[in-house]
Amino acid sequence: MLRISEIFYSLQGESNTVGLPTVFVRLTGCPLRCNYCDTSYAFSGGQKMFLTDILIEIQKYDCKTVCVTGGEPLAQPACLDLLTKLADEGFSVSLETSGALDVSKVDSRIVKVMDLKTPSSGECEKNRYENIESLTAQDQVKFVITGDDDYDWSKKMMEDYQLTKRCQILFSPVVPQQNPTQLAEKILADKLRVRFQIQLHKLLWQDAQGK
Repeated sequence: MLRISEIFYSLQGESNTVGLPTVFVRLTGCPLRCNYCDTSYAFSGGQKMFLTDILIEIQKYDCKTVCVTGGEPLAQPACLDLLTKLADEGFSVSLETSGALDVSKVDSRIVKVMDLKTPSSGECEKNRYENIESLTAQDQVKFVITGDDDYDWSKKMMEDYQLTKRCQILFSPVVPQQNPTQLAEKILADKLRVRFQIQLHKLLWQDAQGK
């Protein structure tokens, strides 16, 4: 069983599938407390569901793209079973994870969208850098940026771990702390090989859904 905060249908607001209709499965619980977190309601509560019931709920939306998110999904060990089951059923599946927990056992068919927590998150020391070895070209590393310190740190991590040779890179501004236009201009000036993203769901609906 898994404790589920919500299952809903929306547009993907981030990552390299931004804009695609997606079914989101938000798992309850997270061991981190990032300063800029926008889904703190998923820290507790939720409803216990069997894998079969989760699958039935997903199938109601007639959509083959699924994002498993949180909270921190991998904080619940049965998340691995859910990911594999979804892939077995022919869904295109992504996993949104903080990068603080081991991703090496995630089914290879799953696209991992993994944060490296920037200094402003307050959880930078929780980064599990060993996870980088488990990333492939289909995966993505996300840097959530609130200002110059985060930006410079993110560039250093990209260089230190040669991330652009391993996977895709996402830079996401925390608005209003980081002006999106200024971040975009810095990316262009530095010729960074990254994907700039603004959370689409917040532009459309001013909420956290679609993450």
